[in-house]
Amino acid sequence: MRVALVCPYGLDHPGGVQGQVLGLARALERQDVTTLVVAPGRSVPGAPVPGAVPHDATDPGGIVLVGRSISVPANGSVAPLALGPGALRRTVAVLRRWGADIVHLHEPLAPGPTWAVLAASLPGAHRVATMHRAGGAGLYRALGPFARAALGRVEAVFAVSDEARATAAAALRGRSCPVVGNGVELDRFLAAAPVRTDGPTVLFVGRHEPRKGLSVLLQATERLGPGWPGHLWVVGDGPQTAELRRRYPPGPRRRWLGRVGDAELAGLFAGSHVLCAPSLGGESFGVVLLEAMAARAAVVCSDIPGYAAAAGGHATLVPPGDVTALAGALERVVAAVGTATGPAAASALDAAVAHAGRHSMAALASGYLRSYEELLGAPRSAGT
Repeated sequence: MRVALVCPYGLDHPGGVQGQVLGLARALERQDVTTLVVAPGRSVPGAPVPGAVPHDATDPGGIVLVGRSISVPANGSVAPLALGPGALRRTVAVLRRWGADIVHLHEPLAPGPTWAVLAASLPGAHRVATMHRAGGAGLYRALGPFARAALGRVEAVFAVSDEARATAAAALRGRSCPVVGNGVELDRFLAAAPVRTDGPTVLFVGRHEPRKGLSVLLQATERLGPGWPGHLWVVGDGPQTAELRRRYPPGPRRRWLGRVGDAELAGLFAGSHVLCAPSLGGESFGVVLLEAMAARAAVVCSDIPGYAAAAGGHATLVPPGDVTALAGALERVVAAVGTATGPAAASALDAAVAHAGRHSMAALASGYLRSYEELLGAPRSAGT
């Protein structure tokens, strides 16, 4: 089976959808599926330069970059999208030459390569789609008949969460859309060598923008004062980095680590004791929570639908944007780390690891593979 996974977001920018697409491709390859990832980007290891169209039916797969992306404000964040006609043409050309059995569109209504695939003729290929977006349902309503017609060319639609399915409801118009969740590449975190820490450490991973709530976390840790035994590691960058770093400079108890690679990030997860995800909203599914659980870190996060669903009762939830509540939760959980009790007890961490295991990327790939096989064995009928 040959499966092409199309991502509308630039692979040279970190992001949840990009991580899911690449992780799913790796998991499908381990199940003897030949995969091709098609996405915007300027430079990704193992991918040809943007603009090249090297793949045809004799090629084994891999990654093809169809052109550079530009930053477009979207849903309280910034989306790296490729909107030029050249990127759209290259996307369709690659897919026609490669000859996929299944073309799997992630975030199909995001402008760019996925729109090109929805509009194009791809003989012999079955289209499926996964909805990732949470919040900002106005986009789907604004697209109106276009969104419904576009999804009408897709034979199966899935959502990563109830929140994502609800966001897409205007485009789905009652159509079946099973929730399949997201996947975690567990081995990355279970086998990672921990980064050494000098005390109980809280880890933040995400883009430095208002929606992710980093400023709330920094205010909360500042409020705890010098007597608090915790350390803070801040991973990522974004439009707020310079301002927040000026207000909360690096020091013995606060490290600004910038962007890091996958291997280093896994080591930071393994070395930290608490993962804090203080997002204010717009999160369809908290993969970062499950990654922390797999690395045996306790989790403190905002009580928003996407996070609460992903946590499954294995996290300390606080009202989004509430500095006082977050400070109190961090104080309690870091104290629990010191005594190995409560959310930091071995039994609690074991239960969280087991919960994360139920969301493994391997299991997600197996579920998708069954759906692909059903499509390949059934008569072609859009909308079924």
